[in-house]
Amino acid sequence: MSSCCSPGRPCTGGSRGTTEFLALPTKRTTGRHVPALPMAELPGGTFRMGDHFDEGHPADREGPVREVTVAPFAIDTTAVTNAQYARFVEATGHRTDAERYGSSYVFHLLLHPAAEPHVLGRVANAPWWLGVEGAAWHSPEGPGSDLEGRADHPVVHISHDDATAYCDWAGLRLPTEAEWEYAARGGLDGARYPWGDELTPDGREMCNIWQGAFPHRSDRPGGRTGTVPVTAHQPNGHGLHNVAGNVWEWCSDAFAAPSLPAGPVERIIRGGSYLCHDSYCNRYRVAARSHNTPDSSTGHGGFRCARTLTGDLPA
Repeated sequence: MSSCCSPGRPCTGGSRGTTEFLALPTKRTTGRHVPALPMAELPGGTFRMGDHFDEGHPADREGPVREVTVAPFAIDTTAVTNAQYARFVEATGHRTDAERYGSSYVFHLLLHPAAEPHVLGRVANAPWWLGVEGAAWHSPEGPGSDLEGRADHPVVHISHDDATAYCDWAGLRLPTEAEWEYAARGGLDGARYPWGDELTPDGREMCNIWQGAFPHRSDRPGGRTGTVPVTAHQPNGHGLHNVAGNVWEWCSDAFAAPSLPAGPVERIIRGGSYLCHDSYCNRYRVAARSHNTPDSSTGHGGFRCARTLTGDLPA
């Protein structure tokens, strides 16, 4: 299994004992058929990538800090929303990995009451994650839940393969990890967060992360947890919203580590989620990273898209 922050499917297959990975369905249509999400066009250049404060988990391999150069590119200013993903599904008939495997992971406090009979089990090293039959992007808390009032929230229960399928349809791609961090830093050199070094400057809440005693009590009004609208917090210096907290976001890069078992190549995820808390996981820092298998999906996993721009790198 992958990191406790983002549980993954076993390398041997799905929750029902499947021993092979299913091919993506043939897409009926291609090309973007809905207005594109706003994108920030960035000039590229050289920046210092990595953990400047030595606060990362060693296994995440955030360091050392190094200079990295990225070419000009554009990136969505928000994560892809439920509304956008619904239009993609309507146009293509795409079935997500969660739907084809028959289950996905739901945070225990978010489980819909009607989904209780559909719980397949808990993740051994992260028992706050439940394997739930029928959990998918359109039923994010399991059977009985829906997307009412959440059209502008980030789509979740999306695997790397699902995100790639959306990008192919839209004529876009997933960002590289270096592009993601360059964009998330918002022009700040070496800052801890996309807005600076303080988590709550002047007492302002800048991102959607856990408040309370993780993982059993949320101190938000009414005990609320989960996603918020993709533009819920102010953007960083490049105009990107919620690159800290809310949902993990897939990147195109593989995660290479000698300790990983044989199996499908794991892919990088960035940004942390609404479950991050400094008592357990401080991966809402701009340098933080994690990884998961490409067919894995969770109730806090989404993505944003990028595209290449032509032009010379700045001098």
